[in-house]
Amino acid sequence: MRLLLADQGQNWKEEVVTLEVWGQGPVKASCLFGQLPKFQDGDLTLYQSNAILRHLGRSLGLYGKNHHEAALVDMVNDGLEDLIRHFGQQLLRNYEEGKAQYFQELPGHLKPFETLLAQNQGGQAFIVGDQISFADYRLLDLLLNHQVLMPSCLDAFPLLSAYVARLSARPKIKAFLASPDHMNRPISARLKL
Repeated sequence: MRLLLADQGQNWKEEVVTLEVWGQGPVKASCLFGQLPKFQDGDLTLYQSNAILRHLGRSLGLYGKNHHEAALVDMVNDGLEDLIRHFGQQLLRNYEEGKAQYFQELPGHLKPFETLLAQNQGGQAFIVGDQISFADYRLLDLLLNHQVLMPSCLDAFPLLSAYVARLSARPKIKAFLASPDHMNRPISARLKL
């Protein structure tokens, strides 16, 4: 969400909830599903990352140019959700063993995204169509986080590697990635590096 908002030139105010504050209970009790993130856009309050991303996609024109592209954007986002869920499950069981097994299996999970890039203008455009979508920001974020944990994870995927470089070089994304707001953020509360 932060990459999307930054690249689209949107201003936002972020309220960070520490584990200590979360553990006290009132913030958690105030969240519809008992979890964060919580996103407010005027009088609209949303929970659930995917709902927030789809809302931003529709609001900012980042959901493909037609119904066909929107369906493909949804497919990519669902594929990313599956990968993120698998990643979390592997690491929560036993971090070191889970991480090793996950990165051993990772090429099979990345192959569909490399294939989608190859099918879309030979990998020279975005994951779907010829304009950026909310799924591109989510894929970029996932791949950047994976490169922190395993820098060589994209070595066998030239299109994904070029995609990360190309999107990371977009001026507003590049500035955000270099900012303290991004640099000082752990990948997750459990995976502080």
